[in-house]
Amino acid sequence: MPTTTQSQRSTAAKRRSAAAKRTPKRTTASSQPTTRTPVEQVQYAAERAVLIPVGAALTATDRVAETVAELARTYSAPDTAQKRVERDLRRFERRGTTARNRAERRIKRTRTRVERELRQRRTRAVRVVKRNRTQLERQAKNVRRDLEKAVTQAQERVTSAA
Repeated sequence: MPTTTQSQRSTAAKRRSAAAKRTPKRTTASSQPTTRTPVEQVQYAAERAVLIPVGAALTATDRVAETVAELARTYSAPDTAQKRVERDLRRFERRGTTARNRAERRIKRTRTRVERELRQRRTRAVRVVKRNRTQLERQAKNVRRDLEKAVTQAQERVTSAA
């Protein structure tokens, strides 16, 4: 069995690489733009306008036929049909219960969040009102004191002037 050396493998690889560079690359049909005459373009558009709805209708027909065949197989025998119906009803009930519980949890979560936000806003509002009331009382006290001082000064001027 002949063995190849490293230099022989390298030389063979170089030859393959050079041969690959000489051969033209293949292009796919989609990469080359197709030039159509205006008549061919109109014909193509008209064909598509007819073929698309036909294909959609055939696909829908196949799906309906498959569904009917499956239902006929499922509910063909009375015993199996009764069991299947009861099982389906239980499954639908469970799914409905799950959906109801999920909705109730979401509603409760939203309600709790809204109540918490309202409590926080009320607490902030009460705090602001108390702070403003204290400031107003302080300002009123200062104004009263200043007025009493002004009245006292005015009375002293009147009594000293008389």
